[in-house]
Formats: sequence, C-alpha cells, structure tokens
Amino acid sequence: MGGSGIDSSDIDSSGIDGSGTRSARTSATREALLSVAERLYAEEGLHTVSNRHVSEAAGQGNNAAVAYHFGSKADLVRAIVDRHSGAVEETRTEMVEHVGESERLEDWVSCLIRPYTDHLATLGVPSWYGRFNVQLLADPSLRTIVYEQATDSVALRSTLDGLDRSLPNLPLDVRRARREMVRSLMMHVCAEKELEFSQQHPERPPSWADCGTDLIDATVGLWRAPVSRR
Repeated sequence: MGGSGIDSSDIDSSGIDGSGTRSARTSATREALLSVAERLYAEEGLHTVSNRHVSEAAGQGNNAAVAYHFGSKADLVRAIVDRHSGAVEETRTEMVEHVGESERLEDWVSCLIRPYTDHLATLGVPSWYGRFNVQLLADPSLRTIVYEQATDSVALRSTLDGLDRSLPNLPLDVRRARREMVRSLMMHVCAEKELEFSQQHPERPPSWADCGTDLIDATVGLWRAPVSRR
C-alpha cells in the first residue's frame, strides 16, 4: 500500500500486523524451549541433554532453535535462572525491608529460605525448578551461573549481612563452612520435596509452607550448633 510502509503480506486475516504475530510466536517458542529445557535438565542432568534434544522435545523442526533463540547452552541455562530469580528477589526484598535491622537469627534465616519455597509453591505440581537447581549446582562448568546471580542479588547480600550480624561470635571459617551446608541443605531438601509432591500422595498433600518452616527450624539449629574446632 502506497506510503504506508507496511506490505499487505504482513497483515493476517484478523488485521494484526505480521510483525506482532511473529513476535508473539517467537515469545511462545522461547517459553516452550525454556520449559522443556528446565524439565529435561531436572530429570536427566545438564551434561547429558544437548541443545538438539531440547529443540526436538519442544517440537521445533529446526534443531538449531536453541542456538537461534538463546545462543549457547550456558545462555539457555542463564535464561532459566533469570526466569525465576525475579520473583524470588522481589519476595526477599520485601522480607528484608520488613525485618529491618533485626539481629534475630530466625528473621534472617526466614529471609534466606522462605522466598525460595514460596516461589516453588507458585509453580504448581509437578514442577522442576528445585531439581533443576540441584543439577545445576552439580555441574562444574555451569554452576558459576548460580554464583553470578547471587552476586547480583541486593536482597541476598542484605540477608547474608543480617545473618553475619546475628552470629557475631561465630568464627569466620566456621561461618563460611556452615553457609555452604545451609545452601546444600536447602537445595537438596527442596529438590526431594518437589519430587515427592510430583508423585501426588493423597495422604501427604503438597505443602511448601511446611517445607519452608521445617527448613528454617533445621537451619537455625545448624547455625547455632556448638563449635568444636581447635
């Protein structure tokens, strides 16, 4: 059409600009690839799942779909982490603002754990993000993505600072060791619970709230355990 800058072939029968249609289709394809990759990585591990496998499982005729939409496997993994991290960061930010300058260990442990379990609760049943995270942390070449995301999290840094303030007499090397233990405990317990919830046991209905509470109680005990080092 003269002077409009839009070719008639770019407009579908509903009158939607073809570029908008393509944009929606691209977005849907990206979401499908992210969802399938998260599930496959959770179930099979990051090392064994290729980009081609992800593309095929997502129903993409082009086996290079992952490379086209994301780039490398690391880029795809980072996109999965980013897909979830915003919600966790938002909840943690609200909790950090609420506890303020508290020196209660329980407050800061809650800020660490509750945003994660609350987010897992929003994913429905079944979900795969808890198991995906465990697989990611076990992958030596890709686990740095988790550390990058943690470094960028203002709310997480504030939480760790609050934990340090609530444990003034705990030696630095012990604090570092227990921080690693806490992370491993939180991630592995959530992964196991996610698997359990996916199996739909009527006598044990899914409760991420209870999981979070149990983890907080156990983690407080871990932080307060006696120090026997000499």
